[in-house]
Amino acid sequence: MLDFVAIDFETATGYPESACAVGIVTVSSGAITDEYHTLFQPPENEYWRQNIRIHGITPDMTEKLPGFHAIYPEVRKRLEGKVVVAHNEVFDRNVLKRTMRMYGLDYEELLLSDRWQCTCRIYRSLGYRPANLKACCMRQGIPLRHHEALSDARGCAMLYLNYLRSKE
Repeated sequence: MLDFVAIDFETATGYPESACAVGIVTVSSGAITDEYHTLFQPPENEYWRQNIRIHGITPDMTEKLPGFHAIYPEVRKRLEGKVVVAHNEVFDRNVLKRTMRMYGLDYEELLLSDRWQCTCRIYRSLGYRPANLKACCMRQGIPLRHHEALSDARGCAMLYLNYLRSKE
């Protein structure tokens, strides 16, 4: 149970297929063993101002970068067949599915559960109010640079590890 992958996406617009950054943290036997982060170009390199305000990623940062299809091999080798955790699993799972579909990639080949583990849902069930990532990490003493994909994925991984250890 202490083997999983935590993931976080940032999007350039309000559309799920507009991913522009991903952070993936691999946990093996209860320890972080790999961290992966990259920016990539969203479709048409289009950004909404409100998204830029949230994560600070701008069109000039991604204009010369490839799209998701080019980084997919790295994503696939980290996710394939793994237990996946996200703080808002519906959002991140939808971003992955929709982005893959847009590039003609087959989500089913990842062999993932239909529903991922969700630290927001877990911590809400434990009585955390609010249960957003920033509040949960603050309460657990986990460092976080909110809306930076790798930091968010790492925070999510630590929240999930703390939860699993509390059940032992």
